[in-house]
Amino acid sequence: MGRIFITAKMWFAATSVALADEAGPTMLIQGVANPPIGHYEQCKRSPTECGGPIKPMGPLKLTPEVMKLLKDVNWWANARTTSKTDVELYGVEEYWAYPTGAGDVEDVALLKQRELADKGVPLSNLLLTVAITKEGEGTALLVVITDKGDFILDQLTDEVKLWRDVPYTFLKRQSESDSSRWVKVRDVRDISGKP
Repeated sequence: MGRIFITAKMWFAATSVALADEAGPTMLIQGVANPPIGHYEQCKRSPTECGGPIKPMGPLKLTPEVMKLLKDVNWWANARTTSKTDVELYGVEEYWAYPTGAGDVEDVALLKQRELADKGVPLSNLLLTVAITKEGEGTALLVVITDKGDFILDQLTDEVKLWRDVPYTFLKRQSESDSSRWVKVRDVRDISGKP
């Protein structure tokens, strides 16, 4: 019987395929995470914005009307907010706040979260999320938990896509049961674009 040699490249390719199959329409969660410092400080400044425990409502039923609402709010928030850094606006590296005409990625995500909640989407389905871009930069987005998967509302595009179809490595997001707590996301995809 002949020997079978598996190179590191062959093993990595097989493992990557197996892991990519785990990247279903819903994010995998693997324990607790520290909240981003900006979110933590925003909760200290405005405790009513981080009300603590909330009742998980289960996935939002994704009807054509709900998808239209997500797209409309994503477009509206992106169109009404000029991109400016926290340093430009507040003189500090990280400051989470609702934008009043200008803001950065987390500010726009907060605006989308508030707007959708005001339109009746349960907060347990509207989760702030932190990720890393292909270029290695941090970003914040809004994830909407639905019965068809977790959809991303991003400041850089008006498209609303499943989390697994956007080119970010997801790190953590708000808990569905407590808006002041965060959980780790197990992102098994390879977004590098390398074969």
